[in-house]
Amino acid sequence: MTHPFHPLFAQQLPCVGRRYNRYGERLLLQDRNGAVWSLPPGWTDVASPDPDVVMGHGQSLLRVSDFLELADLVSRLSGKSVRRPRSGM
Repeated sequence: MTHPFHPLFAQQLPCVGRRYNRYGERLLLQDRNGAVWSLPPGWTDVASPDPDVVMGHGQSLLRVSDFLELADLVSRLSGKSVRRPRSGM
């Protein structure tokens, strides 16, 4: 299963491979149409539950780093830049 905010949410998809890139491990999941999606394991039920989510009793589905990664992805796809806070904040 995939993350609640992913378009493939609540679907059981076969893992057809794994790969590693500069961002870390990715799972290759194949949908019913044969398309292959590359997702971080943390966005699936393959990974262990995130301690931040467990400690928050399910009230937060993403960590701050996940929101920042999502914001970067949206900005790249939309062609807009996102202002990032300075480190140490």
